Amino acid sequence: MLDTTSAQSSSSFLERTSVATGQPCQGGCPSFVDADTSTLVDLAQVVVQAAALACIPHDVARRYQLLPLALDEQRFCLALADPENLIALDQVRALLGPQRSIVSLRADAADIRRAIEQHYEVRQSIDGILQAMAPEDAQPQASTYPVDESSQPVVRLVEALLADAVQRAASDIHFEPELGFLRVRYRLDGVLQAMRSLHPGWWPGMLVRLKVLAGMNIAETRAPQDGRFSLHLSGRSIDFRVSSHPVTHGENVVLRILDRQQGIVPLSQLGLAEDTLARLTGLLAQPEGLILVTGPTGSGKTTTLYSILTHLNREGVNIMTLEDPVEYPLPLVRQTSINETAKLDFAQGIRSILRQDPDIILVGEIRDAATADMAFRAAMTGHQVYATLHSNSALGAIPRLLDIGVLPDIMASNLIGVVAQRLVRVLCPHCRQPLMPNQEELALPGITADSVLYRPVGCEHCRHIGYHGRMALMEVLRVDAALEELIARRASARQLRHHLLEKGFRPLVMEGLRRVLQGMTSLAEVQRVVGLQGVVS
Repeated sequence: MLDTTSAQSSSSFLERTSVATGQPCQGGCPSFVDADTSTLVDLAQVVVQAAALACIPHDVARRYQLLPLALDEQRFCLALADPENLIALDQVRALLGPQRSIVSLRADAADIRRAIEQHYEVRQSIDGILQAMAPEDAQPQASTYPVDESSQPVVRLVEALLADAVQRAASDIHFEPELGFLRVRYRLDGVLQAMRSLHPGWWPGMLVRLKVLAGMNIAETRAPQDGRFSLHLSGRSIDFRVSSHPVTHGENVVLRILDRQQGIVPLSQLGLAEDTLARLTGLLAQPEGLILVTGPTGSGKTTTLYSILTHLNREGVNIMTLEDPVEYPLPLVRQTSINETAKLDFAQGIRSILRQDPDIILVGEIRDAATADMAFRAAMTGHQVYATLHSNSALGAIPRLLDIGVLPDIMASNLIGVVAQRLVRVLCPHCRQPLMPNQEELALPGITADSVLYRPVGCEHCRHIGYHGRMALMEVLRVDAALEELIARRASARQLRHHLLEKGFRPLVMEGLRRVLQGMTSLAEVQRVVGLQGVVS
């Protein structure tokens, strides 16, 4: 007997599971509460889960006209023109095995065909476009190229590459001109990966298309430029932040992909350990003072800050931000982009915001003494202030603020805490391989002869990389009365660290080792991101 589930009984599964990410829905997901076999699902509003697509080959989806939507440990959801098509459901069951029941929903046949082309055939469409572009015709003139014609091959190639990067959940796209070719790389899970090498003659037309989309000057090729644009891809609006920079063989262009659905994550879904989350929420409960989030570029500081603002956002508080630039619009939050042309910097922005009756203030970055002075002044006048700071650790934020010019007494009495974080890749659960620790690994804290470590292997689920997705490693420094006294009398870093460890402070490297012992990441990944020096027991 084929184990299938009607669309009506699937509502609870789809309410619990976001079609976009496999995480619990937090708004914005399609509603299937009242769905039945006579109700059409609007595939234009559905964000297909990549893991579901990977379970059904392209030829099977095209032959039976079905579209995978989402999956969890118990169920697999798909769209069919006829939800009672037993032949198609039997084929899916043969591919999935008996561990999951099938949830079949009804969708328009034409919509299914378009969705299959959109989600499965991006790579094929890129190859088809490239085959149609003859090298001898690949030298368009920037001044005459009809960039507004969607039928042009270069225009379609750019859009196909952007759609491919979004489908792969890339965070950045790099277009890098070399002497004899154009290299295209995506940043996937924090690591750059080469995807394609294109004919160098196609780059001028592609560059013009990107500049026009981003509102940049197509005639300027010798100076850096910045811009941004939005496209509707995979059923949602995706923002792109564009930066061009002149290099030896032309203009290098990098696009930052800003996906609101992935960028705004509830605090409880950041993947933090329970004790780390409790420490963080304890800091947020303080009525006033400054909280810093530190880490290098790409360490997830913006995601954490937006998660914090989402956690605190409610009708009874006034939240105002200064960002460079605003990445994700938030409801109720008054967000301002720093504007050098209008001579609005962080220090001036804070001074203006204080006249707007704020309860919570977010400062994009403390870069200089003027910004630090205004941030601490806001904290002293009864506001909750959040800001980012470049330092290698939570403890390193204290000497960094002293170097900027913050007085020890001011810092001690107004700094609530510091959060430092990094992002590490998560081992693919389908192909990770267990191994016993060697002598060198046994010297690390917490690792014993009975410990089981895992290493990446690579399979179809993770595109043969061995990792799928990322998680945050976070250390939370809370300023208590004893630490205030140490800061006020300029205690050494050794004294500060000794006090913090006595209070149960867990450094980033120890948090990384804990995640290794839990089988969530590998020692090599922790070594790559935070290093293992200085932790040998």
